[in-house]
Amino acid sequence: MQKIEIMDSTLRDGEQTNGVSFLPHEKLQIAASLMRDVNVDRIEVASARVSEGEKESVSMICRYARTIGMLNKVEVLGFVDGHLSVDWIADCGCKVINLLAKGSLRHCEHQLHKTPEEHIEDIKKVLNYAGERGMDVNLYLEDWSSGMKDSPDYVWKMMDALKDMNIKRFLLPDTLGILTPLETLEYIHQMVTRYPDQWFDFHAHNDYDMAVGDSLAAVKGGAKGLHVTVNGLGERCGNAPLASVEVMLKDQMHIETNIEEDRLNEISRLVAGYSGIAVPPNQPVVGENVFTQVAGVHADGDRKDHLYSNALVPERFGRKREYALGKNSGKANIAQNLKELGLELTAEQTRAVTKRITELGDRKEIVTQDDLPFIVSDVLKHSAPENRVKLVSYMVTTSYGLKPIASIKVEINGEAYAADSTGDGQYDAFVKALRKIYRDSLKSTFPLLKDYQVTIPPGGRTDALVQTVITWDNNGNVIRTHAVDADQTEAAIKATIKMLNIIEDERAMPYKKPYKTI
Repeated sequence: MQKIEIMDSTLRDGEQTNGVSFLPHEKLQIAASLMRDVNVDRIEVASARVSEGEKESVSMICRYARTIGMLNKVEVLGFVDGHLSVDWIADCGCKVINLLAKGSLRHCEHQLHKTPEEHIEDIKKVLNYAGERGMDVNLYLEDWSSGMKDSPDYVWKMMDALKDMNIKRFLLPDTLGILTPLETLEYIHQMVTRYPDQWFDFHAHNDYDMAVGDSLAAVKGGAKGLHVTVNGLGERCGNAPLASVEVMLKDQMHIETNIEEDRLNEISRLVAGYSGIAVPPNQPVVGENVFTQVAGVHADGDRKDHLYSNALVPERFGRKREYALGKNSGKANIAQNLKELGLELTAEQTRAVTKRITELGDRKEIVTQDDLPFIVSDVLKHSAPENRVKLVSYMVTTSYGLKPIASIKVEINGEAYAADSTGDGQYDAFVKALRKIYRDSLKSTFPLLKDYQVTIPPGGRTDALVQTVITWDNNGNVIRTHAVDADQTEAAIKATIKMLNIIEDERAMPYKKPYKTI
C-alpha cells in the first residue's frame, strides 16, 4: 500500500498566523508531542536568523530530539544568504535545512533583482557549504504554483540545474493558495513525469479553501510528502490541517501514514491553548461539535443500525459521540442520553421530559447531559436526585487594591460547613473557600478546573444574561456544567454547585455511570 510522508510546519509556518508567537517551552512541548505522540515524519520548527530567542527554542528542540533518536526529523527554514543560515542552523544542533529558493521568474527578478543564472549559482554555493557542514538539504521553490502558471520554463531551468545536486527533497509550495485540485494534479504530474528520480513534497495554502483538496490532488499526481499544520494554522487563511489531511488520505484514498490518529485531538487542544486561536466547533475531526448529533432522526438512525455514522467514528480519535439536547432533539436523542446515564423511563415519562427540553430549547437554553437528571427530577416530581450540596449563603466582596474575599456556608449531605478565603477574583475566592471545606472538613479531593467560558446565551442580549460553562476534571472524569444568570459570578457559582451535586450523587450511588461530558 502507498505511504505518504507528513511534515508538520506548525512551529514555522503556523507561527506566522497573525497574533501567534510561541514561547520556547511551548515550542518544545508541541515539538515533543508531534514527534513522540502524533508520530509525524518531520517537523519544521523555525526560520533561521529570526532572533536569539528563536535560536534557543531550536536548540532546545534539537537537544530533546537527539535524546529520543529523532534529530533527523527536525528541520529549519534557511535562506540563500551564503554561510549565514547554514551556520545559524548548525549552531542549534540541527542537521536539516529547508533552503528557500525562488520558484517563479517574477520572484527571482523582482524580489532578488537577479537573473535565474545568478540565483542558481547562489543556491549552489549554499548547497556546497551545507554539504561541508554535514547537513541534509531540502529545497523550497517558493511561489512554485505561480511559476508553473506563468513561467514554467524558469521552473524547468531551476530543476535542470539543481536536480543532480545534494538535495534530498524538492518542496513545492502553493505560496499564495491559488491552485485548484485539477491544476495541482496537472502540475505535480508534470514535475514527477519530467523528474522521476526526484522526491517532491507539496505545501498547500488555504486562501481559496482548497488546501486539503489540493493536497490530495498532489498525492494523486505523484507527490511523496505533504506539509500540514495543526488546526490549519498559517499566514492569511492558513495551511492544510493535519487532522483533515490524515483522514482524507486514509479514508478517501486508502493511503497509509505514520500518524497516530488517537492523538490528533490532544495535539489540537495543546496548540489551540498555546496559540490562543480557538478551534471552530465545526472543524472536521477535532471540532467540539463534529461528533454531536442534534437532529432526533439521526440519533434514531444510529440507535437502529448506525445509519448516520461514517468512517469518522469518534473512538478512532479518542473521543465519544454525543447527542445534543434541545428543541430538535426528539425522543431518540433523549433516550440515548438517558441510556448513558443509566436512567430508565417509561414512554410517557420520556415524552414529558422531551417536552420540557424542547421548551428550554425554544428559550435558547443549552441543555447538557449533566442537566438531564435534574430535568427528569423536575418533570416527574418523584424519586429525583436530591440536591446533596446546597448553597445556604455566601458573600463575595471586592475593593480597589485588595484581594476579593468570599465567605460561604454550604450544606453537604445534611451537614453545614462554613469557610472564608481570598482569591484573584470573586469566583476564585469562592472556589478556594469551597476547596478549604472539602480539604479540611471533608478530607476529600476537589476537582481541577480545566476550562471556564463566559458567553452571551445564543439569541441573548449583551445587557441581559450571561452564560457560564465550566469544565472540571474529577479523577479523570470530565464534567461540564453551565448556568445562566444576570451576574457572571452568580452564574459560575450555580454551575459549580451543580457540578458538586453530580459528584456527590455519584458517590452516593457508585453503581451508576459518572455523569460526564467530554
